[in-house]
Amino acid sequence: MQTKLKAAKAEKETELNKLAAQWEKKEKSRAAESKVKVDSLHKKVRELEAHPAAAAVPVRGKADVGDAKTQKQVTALTEQLQGQKRENKELQGRITQLQDDIKKAKSEGGVDLKEQKKQEKIMKELSKKLDMETKKADRDGAKVKELETECAALVKERDSKELEVRKLKADIEQLGVTAAQALELGEKVQTLEAEVKTLNKESVKLTEAYNAERVQRKKYFNMVEDMKGKIRVYCRARPMSSTELQRGNFSVLKSPDEYSLNVNTTRGLKEFNFDRVFMPENTQEQVFEDTYHLVQSAVDGYNVCIFAYGQTGSGKTFTMIGDQSNNHPGIAPRAFKRIFEVIDENKEKFDFKVTSYMVELYNDKLLDLYAGKDSVADEKMEIKKDKNGLVFVRGSQVKEASSEEALFKLFEVGSSNRHTASTKMNAESSRSHLILSVIIEATNRTNGQVNRGKLSLVDLAGSERVGKTGATAETLKEANSINKSLAALGDVISALSSEQQFIPYRNNKLTLLMQDSLGGNAKTLMFVNISPADYNADETVTSLTYASRVKLITNDAQKNSDNKEIARLKALVAKLKAGEAVDEDAD
Repeated sequence: MQTKLKAAKAEKETELNKLAAQWEKKEKSRAAESKVKVDSLHKKVRELEAHPAAAAVPVRGKADVGDAKTQKQVTALTEQLQGQKRENKELQGRITQLQDDIKKAKSEGGVDLKEQKKQEKIMKELSKKLDMETKKADRDGAKVKELETECAALVKERDSKELEVRKLKADIEQLGVTAAQALELGEKVQTLEAEVKTLNKESVKLTEAYNAERVQRKKYFNMVEDMKGKIRVYCRARPMSSTELQRGNFSVLKSPDEYSLNVNTTRGLKEFNFDRVFMPENTQEQVFEDTYHLVQSAVDGYNVCIFAYGQTGSGKTFTMIGDQSNNHPGIAPRAFKRIFEVIDENKEKFDFKVTSYMVELYNDKLLDLYAGKDSVADEKMEIKKDKNGLVFVRGSQVKEASSEEALFKLFEVGSSNRHTASTKMNAESSRSHLILSVIIEATNRTNGQVNRGKLSLVDLAGSERVGKTGATAETLKEANSINKSLAALGDVISALSSEQQFIPYRNNKLTLLMQDSLGGNAKTLMFVNISPADYNADETVTSLTYASRVKLITNDAQKNSDNKEIARLKALVAKLKAGEAVDEDAD
C-alpha cells in the first residue's frame, strides 16, 4: 500500500512538474510577445502624437479620428495585458507554493490522500484558468494585429495628408500675391461700378431731357409750319378688334412719343412723323382737345376743313361722328357744341347766324342728305367757288340752326340718309363720301363788319381691296367709285406736295368739293386713321405715306370779312336774285 502511494505520488509530482514547466515556458513566451507588440504600438503611438504635421491639418479628417480610436484600443489592451501578467504572476506564485508543499510533503515522508486530492483539484482549476487566460491572450493578440494593420493604414493616410498639406501651403504662398491683387482689383471694380451707376443715372436724365427737347422741338416746328399755312395731319390708330385677336393677329404699331409712329413691316421698320399721334388708348375727348381751336377760327371768319382718310374699317366715322348711341361723340357733335359755346361767349358783340348743308358723293353723284333717302341725284346741284375762294354746293338745301341741339338734329337726319353696307372688313361700311358744311356769319354790332366762316367736316369712304372686303354686285360698283375718287384725291395731293403748276381738281367731284381745303384758303386738319393689325400693315403704310404727302401742302388761310356797305349790297343782290322786293332807301 505504501509502495502504491509513493508511486502515485511520484507520478503526480512528475505530471505536476511537467505541467508547471510547460505553462511557465508558454506563459513566458506569450508575455514576451505581448510585451514586444505593446512596446511597438506604444512607440508608433508616440510617433503619431509627437509628429508636428498632425497639428498643421486645419480640419480633422478620417485619419485623425482613426488615430484616437486606435490609441484608445491600444491603451485598453495594454491594461488587459498588465492585468493578465499580474494574474499569471499570482498563478505562478500559487504553483510555486504547491510545488513547495509537495517538496515538503516528500521530505516529511508521506502525504495525506485527502490533501493530495485537494491539491489536484486546485491544480486542475489552475490549469483550466490558465487555458482560459491563454485563449484570452490569443484573442488579444489577434486584436493587436488588427490594430497594427489599422495603424499602418492610418499612418499611410497621415503621410498622404501631410503631403497634401505641404502642397496646400505651397499653393497658399503662391496665391498670396494674387489674392492681394484680386482684393485691389475688387476695390477698383466697386469704384467703377459706382461710377457706372452714376453715369447710368446721368444717362437716363440726359435721355429724358433729350426726348423732352425733341418733343418740344417738334411741337414748335409744327407751330411754325401751321403759321406758314401747312396742312396739319393727325394720325389715329384704332384698337385691335375682337375678331383680330381671336384670329391671332397682333399690333405692328409703336409710338415713341406723341409725334412719332413706327410700323414693323415685312420689309423692315417704317418711321413716320405727324403733328400728333393718337394711339388706341387715347379717348375721343383727348382727340378733340387738339382740334377745338379750329372751331374758334371758323367763328372768327376763316375757312376750316377737318377730314378723315384711311382704309375701310380703320375708324374714320368713329373719329368724325362717334358711335351710334352717342356715348362717345366724335369731332362733329363736339364741334357743334363748341360753335354755340363761342357764340354764347360773344353774343353781346356780334349777331350770329348759323346755317348748314349736307351732301354725299355716292357713285360719282352728289346727293342732298337733307332732302331724304327717296331723293335722286339732283342734276341742278353744282360745285362752285365764291370770290373769296370758298367752295359751296349750289342747289343744295341750306338749313338754319339756332342751337347746338337743332344743328345736331339736322346732322342726325342727314346721317340717316347716308348709304352704308356690310363688308368683311366693316359691319357698317360707309359707301359714300360725306361733306357737312356749317356756315357761321358774325355781324359786328359796333361797325357792321360781317365775318363769314365755314367749317367743313368730311368723312371720306375708306379705300378698299376687293379681296379683303368681299365686295360683290352693287358694293363692288361702290368700291370702284370710292377708289376712283380717292385716286383722284391722291393725284391732287401729289401735285400739291411736289408744287406742280397744274393741280387736277376737275378730275373728280370729290377734289372739286375739297379744292379750297387742299391748296386753297382753308385751315385744314387731316386725320389719317389706321389699323394696328399685322395683316393690314401694307394698307397702313400706304395711308401713312399718303398722309405724309398731305403734310407738305401749304394753304393760304385768309379771313373772310366784308364791311357794312359790302354786306348790305350783297344782301340786296341776294334778294334781287330771289325775286324779292327791294327798298332802295333801306340801309
